[in-house]
Amino acid sequence: MDSRSGAHVLSQIGELLEAKGAQRFKAKAYIRAARAVVSLDTDDLGALLQSGELAATSGIGPATLSVIRDLVETGESSYLAQLREGVPEGLVGLMRVKGLTPARIQLIHNELGIENAEELAAAARDGRLATLPKIGEKTAAVILRSLEFRKRSAKMARYPVAAIEAEILRSSVEKHPGVSRAIIAGSVRRFNEIAADLDIAAECTDDPVKVADSFARSPGVKSAARSADKKSAMIEFVDGTLFDIHCAPKAGFPVALWRATGSQAHVDAVIAYLEKKGFSLDGVTLIGKNGKPVRIATEDAFYKAIGLEPIPPELREGRGEVEAAARSSLPDLVSFEAIQGVLHSHSEYSDGTATIAEMAKAARERGWSYIGISDHSEAAFYAGGLKRDDVLRQHDEIDELNAKSRCFTILKGIEADILADGRLDYDADLLDRFDFVIGSIHSRFSMERDKMTARVLAAMDDPHLTILAHPTGRLLLSREGYSIDLDAVIEKAAEQRVAIEINADPHRLDMDWRHCHHAKDLGVIFEIGPDAHSIASLDNVHFGIGMARKGWLEAGDILNARSVKEVLNFARARKSR
Repeated sequence: MDSRSGAHVLSQIGELLEAKGAQRFKAKAYIRAARAVVSLDTDDLGALLQSGELAATSGIGPATLSVIRDLVETGESSYLAQLREGVPEGLVGLMRVKGLTPARIQLIHNELGIENAEELAAAARDGRLATLPKIGEKTAAVILRSLEFRKRSAKMARYPVAAIEAEILRSSVEKHPGVSRAIIAGSVRRFNEIAADLDIAAECTDDPVKVADSFARSPGVKSAARSADKKSAMIEFVDGTLFDIHCAPKAGFPVALWRATGSQAHVDAVIAYLEKKGFSLDGVTLIGKNGKPVRIATEDAFYKAIGLEPIPPELREGRGEVEAAARSSLPDLVSFEAIQGVLHSHSEYSDGTATIAEMAKAARERGWSYIGISDHSEAAFYAGGLKRDDVLRQHDEIDELNAKSRCFTILKGIEADILADGRLDYDADLLDRFDFVIGSIHSRFSMERDKMTARVLAAMDDPHLTILAHPTGRLLLSREGYSIDLDAVIEKAAEQRVAIEINADPHRLDMDWRHCHHAKDLGVIFEIGPDAHSIASLDNVHFGIGMARKGWLEAGDILNARSVKEVLNFARARKSR
């Protein structure tokens, strides 16, 4: 039994337990075990079971170990078969559809005979779903929108999940005796916020066709298709993971890696450019103007050979980067080293898990010189929003901590709710006490586009507002953003000198990088906010930097790449407008 097939069974058990309304921790234990098993990357779980290594693996407990033992000994899971009894397979995945609960799923199945998402969507469209008790037209509409959204994103994974899975695959490829090195390519290397498939480029010491074929026939593969030259394989595993492997000999590897990394638009643009300059491509070989192969050692050398400035992977999207590279005018993209502090972080005062002192210590350990504590305002009661007395008490604590600190500053911030009429939570007197104010939408997401836009624009007129956080409210693969005229918001931010956040929480990554380049051209300043609710989530900054780089942003475009004095001056300048 291979690790991927074993993990798939554990995941199915977890989903079935969740669908049946079992204790949440029990379902999560199986999902956690599935992740642990797939990371083992082995074709023989039996050997690890026998040696005791599997039992000692973090995330695998007695119950999940018993399932794996059953799989190894019989090839099947009796527990999975037991859970499947009486549950149509198509209903299992409906647990994560907004508006559905285990009880509602059972009701829909019993009353309408529905067994899958397609049948449920049809019932929502023709009105049958709305006739069921405790559902009605409004809930039926919510369910339909959620179903349609999930259908569009069914094969997608958020960046952190895709990156971990890609690294597991990369490691597996590099262990192949016919491979000298393997590099993650595709949308993960370009740092896309979501990925549909995972690409690995393999430099081969053996025949690339044989190497690609061996992966296409490996355990856990559900189906595989080969490229025309047989050197690449498009593989689907039993758990639904899509894996493209691109094999090339050492001499052709730089071109193969470039081709496997770039979006189709980027690849087409580069090919058009090099042909215009008298070059051509023969598979993974660059042919020079004299008709002879050009020896290429690296991707950068490939770009330089055809007269282009090397293009960072994050920019390879076919959005003007080739033209900019031809002019040697690519941006000097922001890096982690440029960040001097963070502003969007929460503490135990609202819904964070660490004290202010602990968050400050962790920020300092990351090399930063300041942290802004921006807990939720009072209107966010569900997140422990701060009442006035809480704010004053927190400010006293920050003053005490700053008095004891050298070369590090804790800033007094707040994540103030933008209310339905565009006012910021708290009165002007209390808002004046903060070093900076982050404004966020946390309610009334269903407002019409014009009203939502007016709501945000009104908030941006308030001179207390320093930063507009997660400007569309999206949750990747879970919730679409609210309807808003983002162009109008960007123009207002440039006019009023309000910073726009690139929210680095990997579930958000909002603002979308596709809008950053235009906003940068208008002079908008950005803040990369980890939206940290724990010490570990301060590291979300790395995801935000990836999005900023994709948006062509440089250190000069980033508020928290500035010193604490400059951040305070930025906020004060807003107040004086």
